[in-house]
Amino acid sequence: MTAQSFENHTRLVPSFHYVTFMVWLLTFIGAAINLYYSWGTLAQYSASLIFVIMLLLFSALWYLRMFALGAQDRAIRAEEHVRFLELTGKPLPAGLTMRQIIGLRFAADAEFPALAERAAKEGLSEKEIKQAVRVWRADNDRI
Repeated sequence: MTAQSFENHTRLVPSFHYVTFMVWLLTFIGAAINLYYSWGTLAQYSASLIFVIMLLLFSALWYLRMFALGAQDRAIRAEEHVRFLELTGKPLPAGLTMRQIIGLRFAADAEFPALAERAAKEGLSEKEIKQAVRVWRADNDRI
């Protein structure tokens, strides 16, 4: 396995991020076309149901993804709060956003407290925080 770094830390699952979305998009377009051509015919009802099902499927996929990411964010916040507390004896600096905390999780213990203070004081973005990390702490357990 290649060592994780800023350049390669993102994780895309092609079958989910590309294939699932493309299949849904093509099916949604097909359902819209089907509804358009069946308007005013006996098939209008079933075409409408297919179209509504596609809207519901998108909504379900969207919220399932958002709920999972929300739970992961809460776990990251808790982990980084405990890590900062263990390293400094103080809670995380006030004013850190969730995105900043997510960026900070990649900092090694030696630079984490100072980088967290700097991020809070300077309002660094998640990307700026990740780019400021000198010793990358890999997150190989992410989902």
